[in-house]
Amino acid sequence: MVEWRISDGLTEYDTALSEMEARAAAIAEGTADELIWLLEHPPLYTAGTSARREDLTDPDRFPVFEARRGGQYTYHGPGQRVAYVMLDLNRRGRDLRRFVAAMEAWVIAALAEFNVDGQIREGRVGVWVDRPEKPALPDGTPREDKIAAIGVRVRRWVTFHGLSVNVEPDLSHFEGIVPCGIRGHGVTSLVDLGLPVTMEDLDAALRRQFDGAFARI
Repeated sequence: MVEWRISDGLTEYDTALSEMEARAAAIAEGTADELIWLLEHPPLYTAGTSARREDLTDPDRFPVFEARRGGQYTYHGPGQRVAYVMLDLNRRGRDLRRFVAAMEAWVIAALAEFNVDGQIREGRVGVWVDRPEKPALPDGTPREDKIAAIGVRVRRWVTFHGLSVNVEPDLSHFEGIVPCGIRGHGVTSLVDLGLPVTMEDLDAALRRQFDGAFARI
């Protein structure tokens, strides 16, 4: 059984981190069910294990937390749906690469419900959308914006951390970091794309698309 939890309001990052770690340990011990936890954080930056100090361009803007997950700097804040994913890969297959691919497929399938063509790019973690209406990069590369970030950790083959999807965050808040260490391209959201999608709409889509995406692992 996979438990689904939705937290109202804004959840402090330290609280989420401690609860995630405790739940992942309980799942590994066989004393708790797997969990998908949907929430929002107050404005903050998190640093993954590959974060580079120079990518934190405005260190005094928001609190910065060491996330102890893979990846680099990310932003979390109101209007962004964070999905913390605690699954037991001992039962689902001990294949981290396949798990990350399932996470990507899950987001892409959920976005497709709103006619958003989410895509993955070699060498760039997360989910991206084409922005042909925006000026190309100086080298002529077409503009793409990131709509979802993925960063995971695995302990005893139980996953935690997860992903974030931009519904309607303040996109200027991303300006204090180089998101995921990727320069040139930008960030977007469902509302920025002109779609009147609510957090509840996205939650429903994520729940509908979960089984199909993770059946393969």
